[in-house]
Amino acid sequence: MNDIVEALAELSSLRDREALDFTLVTLLRTFVSTPVEAIRVLALAGEDGDQRWLTGACLLAGQVEPTRDRVWVNFNTLPRASDYPDRQTCAVSGEIQYQGSMPCITLFPTDPRSKTPAVLEIQTTNRLDAGSVALVVSVLRIYRNLQGLLDYGEKDALTELLNRKTFDGAFIAATLHDSQRQKLTLPDRRSAHGGSYWLAVLDIDHFKRINDSHGHLIGDEVLVLIARLMRSSFRFSDQLYRFGGEEFVVLMRCATAPDALGALQRFRTCVEAREFAQAGRITVSVGYAPLMPDDTPGAAFDRADKAVYYAKGHGRNQVCSYPELVASGELQEAAAESHEVDFF
Repeated sequence: MNDIVEALAELSSLRDREALDFTLVTLLRTFVSTPVEAIRVLALAGEDGDQRWLTGACLLAGQVEPTRDRVWVNFNTLPRASDYPDRQTCAVSGEIQYQGSMPCITLFPTDPRSKTPAVLEIQTTNRLDAGSVALVVSVLRIYRNLQGLLDYGEKDALTELLNRKTFDGAFIAATLHDSQRQKLTLPDRRSAHGGSYWLAVLDIDHFKRINDSHGHLIGDEVLVLIARLMRSSFRFSDQLYRFGGEEFVVLMRCATAPDALGALQRFRTCVEAREFAQAGRITVSVGYAPLMPDDTPGAAFDRADKAVYYAKGHGRNQVCSYPELVASGELQEAAAESHEVDFF
């Protein structure tokens, strides 16, 4: 009993999602009574009609450390959701599912309330006994509470996109990876390695006019719908932020500049084509820039922000590239900044 309490104390002390998933599978493999062959945390990723299972943590028998799918994994190599109907049933219904015998697979919903369906899958030599099932259910309740606390600290309350204070850590991880990787080429945006990171700033055109004409409740509805369009337009691995007001940020990985432009243009045209119930037609202006070696969050954001400011001052409803604006003489290259980490 003391070992379980100590393990739960360790679990509750974590403030990182990857570490939380890794600790969850390690803890449960240790304490369920039946020998575990594999234990996984799985989440659905992708758009409706082409959803796939992304592994957040996997621990096999004899394995010391868990593994996971990286955010830049080749999407097309992930298992199709439709190939695992029991996982889908578990995630959607919120009910435990039992599958097969010797080995047995038991599926637990991690959080039926979440907008991202996910399951815990435990493969054992024999069916889990009632005591082990009760233990898993209790641990998952703690896990859900911890996930809720992380959401509260990391997500914008209105749109449920990531908030501004989580951006720095993601930015630093991206630039560190880019500075250490070897130069590789990619066939498309869903490839597994290589490419570069790009930072885009998205700004809703004439948003003050929407608030003044229709009220802040309609303005908030527009923000929520824009966030929803961002989720459906960008890839599951692109990191989406609301920085405040009508300003949004995308941190994405693309093989080439045309790939980055294509992704942003797709979102811009998606917004332009949408009829917003109360506010009518809405457009967005976008500025973007590649992340540079030894970049800082402030410097990268400033470049993309200058590009979106140019877009808004020259007709709105367009996507502008900071490097192209500098090359054409429309903007001047920003002076080199200190390489010290710049936090907002």
